[in-house]
Amino acid sequence: MSTSSGISEQAVSTFTARERERFLANNPTSAALAERARHSLFGGVPMHWMSDWSTPVPLFLASAQGARFHDVDGHEYVDFCLGDTGSMFGHSPAPVARAIAEQAGNGLTTMLPGEDAVVCGELLAARFGLPYWQVAATATDANRYVIRWARAITGRKVLLVFDGCYHGTVDDVMVRWRDGVTTHRPGLIGQARNLAKTSRAVPFNDLAALEAALASRDVAALIMEPAMTNIGMVLPEPGFLEKVRELTRAYGTLLIIDETHTISTGPGGCTRAWHLEPDFLTLGKPVAGGVPASVYGCTAEMAQAMQLARQHASEMTHGHGHSGMGTTLSANALAMHCMRANLEQVMTDAAYAHMLALAARLAEGLRRLIARHALAWSVTELGARCEFQFCPQPPKNGAEAEAAFHDSLQMALHLYLINRGILITPFHNMTLCCPDTRDADVDRLLETLDQALGELLAIPGAREA
Repeated sequence: MSTSSGISEQAVSTFTARERERFLANNPTSAALAERARHSLFGGVPMHWMSDWSTPVPLFLASAQGARFHDVDGHEYVDFCLGDTGSMFGHSPAPVARAIAEQAGNGLTTMLPGEDAVVCGELLAARFGLPYWQVAATATDANRYVIRWARAITGRKVLLVFDGCYHGTVDDVMVRWRDGVTTHRPGLIGQARNLAKTSRAVPFNDLAALEAALASRDVAALIMEPAMTNIGMVLPEPGFLEKVRELTRAYGTLLIIDETHTISTGPGGCTRAWHLEPDFLTLGKPVAGGVPASVYGCTAEMAQAMQLARQHASEMTHGHGHSGMGTTLSANALAMHCMRANLEQVMTDAAYAHMLALAARLAEGLRRLIARHALAWSVTELGARCEFQFCPQPPKNGAEAEAAFHDSLQMALHLYLINRGILITPFHNMTLCCPDTRDADVDRLLETLDQALGELLAIPGAREA
């Protein structure tokens, strides 16, 4: 059976076996902790995806700072994963670390706002061009609340997403597009209702499918990343996003832009860089420098509509019109102090200039490396983020990105890198550069990947005919 990558499964298996042995020999403390953990932690880790890496047992962390971390066996790593965007500006940025220390003795959570909250609202409005903001605990929460607002404002039930989307773990987005039919995402556990009744999926970059999905005028909102990032990176084709905004307005559908990953593009994400005009914008993960927090913003028109929706809900239910929104730790004092420090001192134009230049250097290096090894692969860039994909041309939608997966090869290459002190995002071949990443780090990643491909392709029968 041929693979999308052009590299045989047998060669990958041989390569992987050797690297697994190397990892276990070099990481006895991680192996011992993994054995101990399986007796108290379900699956041996505190969150299931911590075992989704390529290592034969979980790699246990000791400390992290800037673009580097150390494991419990004393090895140092250059980190191009950066908490899958959660630490996009480096581990424990100095201003955020100071903010944590400053707030530690002044109250962590009180259910009351402070000046930090006001400043954060002002900074977010200036950065993204949306005047009104709310704070939640995670991007999943922010997306869930915005979807509720959209349904309340429009009086419609249906949510539209792009096939292969990433919006956290909101139930409504756990759908895929299969031959024109919306179905549940594979592996969805414990879902009690048929999501296809109130959610609809269409392919990214497909304007005809988008308009067909909107034509019934029952779609409350389209929630989307301006560029797809979680099924493999997929960039919008020229004119696509402008047409999305035109169509959503024409059919009375609200547009929600999720910048949680695409904030890699610049200080105001794709919304600012590409002059997008969302009704709502959501952002999680890195907004407080690694401390759990998220935000959502809206236009003045949406703020007015939210007030009317809340008033209507109060009148209809004799309640306060906020049921289903908010958690006790949302907008806690620690998160707000860290968010302020991050927005003011870490997520700066200068930081992005450094990150974007290094990511461009890495992307160009990956293209040269791929050409040197005569592989039919491609590279996709999005600001500080780039990814090599096992297809000759960058994919145009989620299905094409998924078709290019060669999971065992991906895991083998990741494990090779880990064994030599380099970490990239585990779910696919994505990298991030942070303000602490150096030219030498980029060069080291390229040299090590070059070495890995050389060794892999030297295995007899590695190249498929």
